[in-house]
Amino acid sequence: MIDTHAHLTDRKYRGDLEAVIARAGEAGVAKIITVGTDPEDWTRALEVAIEHDDVYAVVGLHPHDADRTPRDAMETLEAYASHAKVVAIGEIGLDFYRDYSSRDAQRRVFREQIRLARRVGLPVVIHSRDASREVLRILQDEEADQVGGVLHCLPADPTLAAEAERMGFYLSLAGAITYDRGARDGIIRTTSPDRLLIETDCPYLTPVPMRGRRNEPAFLRHTLEKLAEILTRFPDEVDDLTTRNALRAFGLDEGSEAGRS
Repeated sequence: MIDTHAHLTDRKYRGDLEAVIARAGEAGVAKIITVGTDPEDWTRALEVAIEHDDVYAVVGLHPHDADRTPRDAMETLEAYASHAKVVAIGEIGLDFYRDYSSRDAQRRVFREQIRLARRVGLPVVIHSRDASREVLRILQDEEADQVGGVLHCLPADPTLAAEAERMGFYLSLAGAITYDRGARDGIIRTTSPDRLLIETDCPYLTPVPMRGRRNEPAFLRHTLEKLAEILTRFPDEVDDLTTRNALRAFGLDEGSEAGRS
C-alpha cells in the first residue's frame, strides 16, 4: 500500500514519529507521502522525507494560510520543488467551509501555485471544501490538466470528481469512506479504477474501526478494505491497483529514489 496523503509533521507525532513510520511498514505500507502546508512545515516535511527512504514530500500553501503568505513564498516554494524527494505541489485549493483566509486570497494563491506547478513540471494535490465549482473553474482556467494531480480526500461531488478525472486527475479516498454512509460510493464505482488512490490524511479522518484514536499510516488497510468492498474486489487486487496508480500519479519508480532527477 501507499499512503498518498499524510501529515507526519503534525505535533501529534512529535513524541513517536519513528515508531509511527515503523508501524506503517509492519502494516504493509510501502511508501508514505507527507504533506507540508506552510513554509515552516515544508522544511520539516522534506527533512522527514530525506531521513526515510520510503517517505516523499509534497509542499504547498494550504488555503487556510492564504492570508498569511510571505512575500517570497512562491520563490521559496519553487526552490523546495527542485528537490528530488518533492513529488507534487500541494495541498492547494479552496476552503469555503472554514474560511480561515479571505476567499480572494485563496483564489490568488491557488492560481499562483498551479502556475508554479506547470513551470516546474510537478502534479498538484487539490483541497476542495464547499468550493467545487470555483475549484473546477480555476483548474480549467490555469490549464492544470497539463500537470494533472490528485483530488485529495474525495469530496462527495460527482461533477467535480468526473471533471477532475476527465482532466487526468486521480481521486484519493481517505478514512471518511468507512463512515460517510455511502456518500461517495456512487462516485467511486463510476470512476475508472486506474484513477483511484488511498490515503489516511493522518492524524485526521481515522477510519472505522479505529475511530477515537489518532490516525496514522498503519491504519490505511481499513480504508483499502472498505474500498475493496465498494468495488466488490479482493483487497489484494485493490492494493496492487492503488499502488500502481500512486506510483504513476507521483512519478515514482520502484527502482529509484524518485521517478525524476
